[in-house]
Amino acid sequence: MIPNPLTAPDIEKEEEVEQEPAEEPPYRVLIHNDDVTPYDFVVAILIRVFELTPVIAEHITYLAHNNGLALVVVLPKSEAERRVGKAHFAARLEGFPLTFTMEPEE
Repeated sequence: MIPNPLTAPDIEKEEEVEQEPAEEPPYRVLIHNDDVTPYDFVVAILIRVFELTPVIAEHITYLAHNNGLALVVVLPKSEAERRVGKAHFAARLEGFPLTFTMEPEE
């Protein structure tokens, strides 16, 4: 049986309101030098996990190696946490102590 539009109950349609996600604060991801993790492994992690070009990944690895610390990238907090976790996981699987830290961008 087809409902009659004249007698069908009036059903209110729920309006979909697009909400922009709350803007997350930017965080700086820093890489720390260590004497164990191979240079090439660090470059590969920067390329794969942080999606850097090989040239930029090489440069950041060089800076960390010489200065002890280097800025990798600035990302929204949750994305920075996700990528740091992924990088740490990959390094630990290979037995390396590669370390990244995060700090609020000021």
